[in-house]
Amino acid sequence: MAAKSQIDTRQFLDPRWRLSNLYWITDKRGQAVKFEPNSAQLQFLDELHTSNIILKARQLGFTTLCCLIYLDACVFNPNTRAGVIAHKLDDAKVIFRDKIKFPYDQLPEQIRANVPATQDSADTLTFANNSSVRVSTSMRSGTLQYLHVSEFGKICAQYPEKAREIVTGALNAIEPGQFVVIESTAEGQEGKFYDMTQEAMSHKAGERFLTPLDFKFHFFPWWQEPTYQLARDGVVIGEEYLRYFDSLEAEGIKLTEPQKAWYVKKDQVQGGDMKREFPSTPEEAFEQALEGAYFTRELDQAMKQGRIGGFPVDPTYPVNTFWDLGRNDLNTIWLHQYIRGFHRFVGYYENSGEFVGHYVAWLKEWASENGAQLGEHYLPHDGNRQSLWLESGTLDVMDKLKFHPTIVQRAPDKMQSINQARPYFARSQFDEQGCSVGLKRLRAFRKDWDDIRGVWKDRPRHDINSHGADGWLTFSSSGFTETEVTVPSLVRDRHRDRFRNRSDTAESWMTA
Repeated sequence: MAAKSQIDTRQFLDPRWRLSNLYWITDKRGQAVKFEPNSAQLQFLDELHTSNIILKARQLGFTTLCCLIYLDACVFNPNTRAGVIAHKLDDAKVIFRDKIKFPYDQLPEQIRANVPATQDSADTLTFANNSSVRVSTSMRSGTLQYLHVSEFGKICAQYPEKAREIVTGALNAIEPGQFVVIESTAEGQEGKFYDMTQEAMSHKAGERFLTPLDFKFHFFPWWQEPTYQLARDGVVIGEEYLRYFDSLEAEGIKLTEPQKAWYVKKDQVQGGDMKREFPSTPEEAFEQALEGAYFTRELDQAMKQGRIGGFPVDPTYPVNTFWDLGRNDLNTIWLHQYIRGFHRFVGYYENSGEFVGHYVAWLKEWASENGAQLGEHYLPHDGNRQSLWLESGTLDVMDKLKFHPTIVQRAPDKMQSINQARPYFARSQFDEQGCSVGLKRLRAFRKDWDDIRGVWKDRPRHDINSHGADGWLTFSSSGFTETEVTVPSLVRDRHRDRFRNRSDTAESWMTA
């Protein structure tokens, strides 16, 4: 009996044993079950660092795992402070109720008697050993030994000021060498979660030494979860999916038939959100558009159908340009060719703080480097503002640059312009390399978020991405004539135009 008592004592001193044997949770069906770490959670426990950042598929239980780790640390270690930051207040209440309060209430009576809860509020458990665990949407005050931030990507996308507060407040409340976990699904290629993840991925790729303040990158794709499988019977795997699965296999990810069947059926439900919610690779997760993005479905279809990829400039066809104008804001340009019934976008450029002469010079240099002939140029409705053209104090500078654009009138209502743009994606191709930044802008062009009501507004968010999207709206609103023109005929037309009578003033072609 003495030996058995010693074994039990040693077991209780082992936090991993306690984690798998003492705690009860409610499962996805709402039933109380003993907590047993799944394969992803066990892998994470084996690879822990002091500071951790997790990019993951949905429903892998990392918030549950971390809440139990923190609860366990507070119960078995005096003077411990732990905090959990949730995306929204309602989420915080659910996390506290289901992942902290319920597991504590199910602990053996003797443990609860030895470490009773002295404060049991809606968001905090404080224990007789002077330890406490709290769940909230902010964690600025006080010092913490344990911190978990749930769905940080969504916080960055919808509440950028809150994200800034987490970084400057909560993360600074953690002493170096303490335990931090930031986890989320991806939310586009911007924001602090994206930046932190990219830095952590860079550290991992370079096998760099991690200090206690460096975040270790953990990625948990959907295909590592054993339950994400489905019998193949009755599941039709189309050509688009086969191409996608082949591309994964080329990266060393070989899926079973049940995994492929599960992915196909899940994707039919998730639609444009699939790669964000259930990514196969880290890069794929961040390519997916943000929640609330306008063109998620259209870009997802373009990717599946192979219309985003290697579509370089073809010197046989002229290159047209479509602009959104800005001097202090971003000025953006999409480079376009019309080839065999498709609108091919071969390049994208953006800059700010420059007069229009800079962009004309850039276009000419780009055309020279790519052996391309510039075609027609389209500016938005405000393209005839004189302030945009005053580079040398005169309006005829654009005429000297031999740059003769067409002014495009967009629909008066922005949502109408967006809806009119959607059908054009089905007949568009994008060179992934030349348009990488432009594609990023289109993926992140989204509705504005109402912080007070917690809903999406029925208007676009004005940010760094909206200018690139507005340049594309210039294209979709231009009424571009879908006539296949090759460079030789275009050159002949322009040569003939040299002998036509035309005004030498800038105003004549600006208003033509």
